[in-house]
Amino acid sequence: MVEDEKSLNRVISKSLEKEGFSVDSCFDGEEALSYTDACEYDAVIMDIMMPKLSGMEVLRTLRARNNSVPVLLLTARDSVPDRVSGLNAGANDYLIKPFAFEELLARIRVMLRGAAGNVTNVYRVGDLTLDTASCKVMRGGDEIKLTAKEYDILEYLMLNRGVVLSRERIENHVWDFGYEGGTNVIDVYILYLRKKIDVPYEKKLIHTVKGKGYVLREED
Repeated sequence: MVEDEKSLNRVISKSLEKEGFSVDSCFDGEEALSYTDACEYDAVIMDIMMPKLSGMEVLRTLRARNNSVPVLLLTARDSVPDRVSGLNAGANDYLIKPFAFEELLARIRVMLRGAAGNVTNVYRVGDLTLDTASCKVMRGGDEIKLTAKEYDILEYLMLNRGVVLSRERIENHVWDFGYEGGTNVIDVYILYLRKKIDVPYEKKLIHTVKGKGYVLREED
């Protein structure tokens, strides 16, 4: 979340956290580039008018570096040329201030769906489904109750189904920038998930790739 108006930044960030997102906040364009250099993000929400570097400058720099992270621009400018400039610079979406938080949330979900190649809020791997709108997880017709962190890790695995994810990569996406966890925290949560997602069922979906990390996929 990149917004130099600190009160607005704080309100949006806290609201997103209540919806289950892990959020890093910064307040100018230079900070935004430092954060995106240090971590891999699922999405960037960014104001255009900011100190040091504008949102447009940050966006152009990200794209010049081949960083394809989805970016939603926030701005008080509502003219068509302004919107076209942002989209042509590589923005995925554009939201005019003031806006309803529900609309921002819906647009974030659309960006995440697009990045994952999904057309709905429901992600599927075999008979396992996860609905990001209702936060409901089902397998074989059974609803599976997960803690917040278990859900976050499973959602990330499903967004990247078929992709081997390192422990560090999972940790960076589920916790914010300042988190300092133990070296085995991801292993512990994967164990919890396996007990709920895999153990009761014949076909296993969460697989360990030795020396690399974990992958969620359906195997014959």
